[in-house]
Amino acid sequence: MESIVAIVGFLGAGKTTLLKHLTMSYSKAGWNPFIILNDYENAFVDLQQFSGQIEPQWIRALNGSCVCCSGINELREFVNCIPARDQGITLIEANGTSDACALMGFLGVGIAERFLPPVQLSVVDVKNWQLRGEHNELEANQVQVSSLIVLTHMDEASEDRCEEVINQVNKLNPTAKILSLNELDISLLPQLMPSHNEAQKLDHKKAHWASCSSDLPDLPDKECVEDICNALPNSILRVKGCCKIAQQYINFERCPDGTVYIKPSTSKPLTGPKLLTVGPGSKPELLKSVITTSLEKAKFRTVK
Repeated sequence: MESIVAIVGFLGAGKTTLLKHLTMSYSKAGWNPFIILNDYENAFVDLQQFSGQIEPQWIRALNGSCVCCSGINELREFVNCIPARDQGITLIEANGTSDACALMGFLGVGIAERFLPPVQLSVVDVKNWQLRGEHNELEANQVQVSSLIVLTHMDEASEDRCEEVINQVNKLNPTAKILSLNELDISLLPQLMPSHNEAQKLDHKKAHWASCSSDLPDLPDKECVEDICNALPNSILRVKGCCKIAQQYINFERCPDGTVYIKPSTSKPLTGPKLLTVGPGSKPELLKSVITTSLEKAKFRTVK
């Protein structure tokens, strides 16, 4: 029977990085992973990051809906249509604001008998855990029914901070295994059993945020990307996208703590260069205004 592992965690916690690590590790070990990516606005931006790691027929993007509610039927359909294969494992990355407890309650119903009961893996960003103000409740909710919790960004936190976060997570979920990414053994995931913890009920509206996207023209330089990311208000907790600079495609993201990451893309984006945002204040007209302003600033740099 095939394992289903749902990966949850707050925006920017490192879910896609973990998923890429698992995909590569399972493939090298002779397994046949199937990947499902979910995002509010455009899951295809994340999908392109797996180019070269996995054949296109083994990865799907579930775009524009939330798998913890409106997208659950589509997710079940995706899962039930996955071809049977030797050493198969299905890895699902939920969007960063998913009501993780609701997801596990819904996902376990209507799945084909050839699959094991779904289990949940939570990604916890040690650096930013429970420092998200009004969104702390949602972040805490995401670990309560997980069978495994993987800690990320530990190298950016002190030993005392790491110990504090582990203690807090353990109180929320005393039955889950807690590991760092370096400690994670891929053979552990297929052996996990679903959690039977009773989770605190979350107001489901807290898991539903504004989101939007905008096409990006070719940009003159990386400074233009940084200007776009930094100009968006802090209420927007997730900024990411792909752009084209001097014939090179670039992936970028602004994490909730404001850090901007820019790195070369391995392939041309399927939907073209895009700017995506998630969080209160996400509006198309704002994105277009910020893009226009960044291009005007770039012209001034060129003139100087």
